[in-house]
Amino acid sequence: MTGFTHLDPQGRARMVDVSSKEPTHRRAVARGRVRMEPEVARALGAGEIGKGDVLAVARVAGIQAAKRTSELVPLCHGLAVSSVAVDFEVGDDSVGIEAQVETVDRTGVEMEALTACSVAALTIYDMCKSMDRSMTIGDIALWEKSGGRSGTYRRKDR
Repeated sequence: MTGFTHLDPQGRARMVDVSSKEPTHRRAVARGRVRMEPEVARALGAGEIGKGDVLAVARVAGIQAAKRTSELVPLCHGLAVSSVAVDFEVGDDSVGIEAQVETVDRTGVEMEALTACSVAALTIYDMCKSMDRSMTIGDIALWEKSGGRSGTYRRKDR
């Protein structure tokens, strides 16, 4: 079972003990995309979705999700998140999402960034589904992380 830090020697789930680690500045960036019909992307970019300002609501949803990640992902540590930013880029047939999360703590914020990105995407879907039920959510991935024992990670563009 080596390599799986969330399993004890008997293979049972456990929360990793981070009490011996020193708090350090940690940062993570996750990205994802919601694909949609071009007319929905145009309406979204123009602020013409009937339910309101989709991107403002999705931004707040992503921020809230980052702060509550440990309630959603069972073995995540509860962190004092210092900063969360969720940004969007509306394209011809999609919305790109980027979530950046920072903290000074004993463990990283990768899950918080991924959760923020995911919930922002779900919020976009929820608010636009009356116009396009065929939307897809995808490409959610960790793009960068820094801080902690394992150092810096940067995803190679694929």
